[in-house]
Amino acid sequence: MTEPAGTQANAGVHIKAAQDAEFYLGLMRAYLDSANDGIFVLCDERKFLVANRTMAEWLGESEARLTAHNQRVPITDFLGPESSQKIFDVHFQQALAGKGARFECPIHPPNGRPRWVEISMNRVAVGSGDMVIAVVRDISEQKLVQLRLEQQALRDDLTGLLNRRSFMRQLDQMVQSAVVDGRKHVLICLDLDQFKLINDTCGHSAGDELLQRATMLLKSSVRHNDTVYRLGGDEFAVLLNDCGLPEAMEITRNMQLAFSTARFVWQDRAFELAASIGVTEIGKTANDSLSVLMQADAACYAAKESGRNQVISYADGGHFTRIRSEMDWVSAITRAFDQDRFRLYFQKIVPTVQMAENITHREILLRMVDATGQIVTPTKFMTAAIKYNMMTAIDRWVIRQVFAAKGPQWRLSERRDGVNEFTAINLSGASLNDDSFYEFLQHQIREHDVPPHAVCFEITESVAVNDLERASRFMTEFRKLGFRFALDDFGSGISSFSYLKALPIDFIKIDGNLVREVAQSSLDYRIIESIAYVAREMGVQTIAEHVENTQIRDCLTAIGIDYAQGYAIHCPEPQRNNQ
Repeated sequence: MTEPAGTQANAGVHIKAAQDAEFYLGLMRAYLDSANDGIFVLCDERKFLVANRTMAEWLGESEARLTAHNQRVPITDFLGPESSQKIFDVHFQQALAGKGARFECPIHPPNGRPRWVEISMNRVAVGSGDMVIAVVRDISEQKLVQLRLEQQALRDDLTGLLNRRSFMRQLDQMVQSAVVDGRKHVLICLDLDQFKLINDTCGHSAGDELLQRATMLLKSSVRHNDTVYRLGGDEFAVLLNDCGLPEAMEITRNMQLAFSTARFVWQDRAFELAASIGVTEIGKTANDSLSVLMQADAACYAAKESGRNQVISYADGGHFTRIRSEMDWVSAITRAFDQDRFRLYFQKIVPTVQMAENITHREILLRMVDATGQIVTPTKFMTAAIKYNMMTAIDRWVIRQVFAAKGPQWRLSERRDGVNEFTAINLSGASLNDDSFYEFLQHQIREHDVPPHAVCFEITESVAVNDLERASRFMTEFRKLGFRFALDDFGSGISSFSYLKALPIDFIKIDGNLVREVAQSSLDYRIIESIAYVAREMGVQTIAEHVENTQIRDCLTAIGIDYAQGYAIHCPEPQRNNQ
């Protein structure tokens, strides 16, 4: 019996559709297998439904075995460590929830080589249930390069030692193991006593070779499981793993002996070596890494104060009372930054005689609010801030605050009738010696559009004289822009007046210790008189600080001092944006 024409046509359509489906399925299969990336599909039980050729090769299995009906293999068999499985599980659940996931993770297939991969997963909803399809990219090579770069970033180029960044990581771990597990470790901080002499007299090449020699001496003095670090300059640190203080002191004495018996020869010049060494134990009572490091630094500093070439252990006793107080202030400064408890005050600086030009002159002063809400003056915390390298952070905070608050007012004043005030801001030696501070200051000037004539930077005499060339260069660059400079605390050490010729300054601020006794001491009177005379010859104006009564002010007026500053003139008050 002949089938109806319509039935034959329908059968033909079905055959054609089946052929098309088979064709496109084969095409899709060919595409999947030709891909350089791994591709797989998982059911909601994390078992393979599909794995392309690349994925199967990476896993060291055939697709047939991975996807065999009723025997499908879970992908967790190939992830390896538990950490990898946890990473995968979190992102798999995310993909099942309909949120795309992309993450990196290592895989460790039993029959394939380990590799790092990046996996991108998405949910696919079909009639039989939800599935997750993933594309896998091999990133092992990039990870290797990244690892090498990270290792390089953790090492000092000159000595090959691990650097400060690596040191702080390891110190954190040691403090944790001491506090949590009760283990004992020891931190040693060491400075080379002769480094500056050799570096300055023989040049940087000699200094570099000395640092390399010191590295060898340190490595030969410690145990195989201890680690030596270069923290910067001539500062080194050693972490003694699982070591008590008595054993550590023996190691450091051997270290000291190794340095004191060594000689450094450079171009027929011989130098004796020595090191100041500070030691502190990392025990169960350790607060944190910073506290431990400060203890070792304090002991090292004490070793220097004791005549250098010494080994001193941080311990209880009167010797460290002052140092512990300074460390408390360092913690207080850190908390003040974190809790926004620094405040700006200002004090007026006024002419001793009536001047034709009406210009307001004031100095910015820093205050801290302590935990009880009391105002703390810098005399309490500045010594610790200087010793423990916190001055650059303080200077930057002050500049950001002043420029942001005063910038709009200065610009408005400039547009109306020119800037009729200028504000004095103190800069520390640490900032002048910080190569990045120049760029920071330039950025702040541009960001807040600061009129240069509105700002006078104050630099202490001791800082300027300590590195005359750098101070002069800094002042010259910013004076070109229109900023003014004052040499602060002049006369505190009565340095040679010849230094003044090398510094491009606008003001000399006479040290308050001279000013306080000027009405009672004829010597102080003559010293200030001589400073005023030299300043006039140079075309530089003078400011006397710590003017506490009218007697002092009258003496300064008689001498011819241009400006006065102190409690008899104006008591410091909080700086507000509209002032």
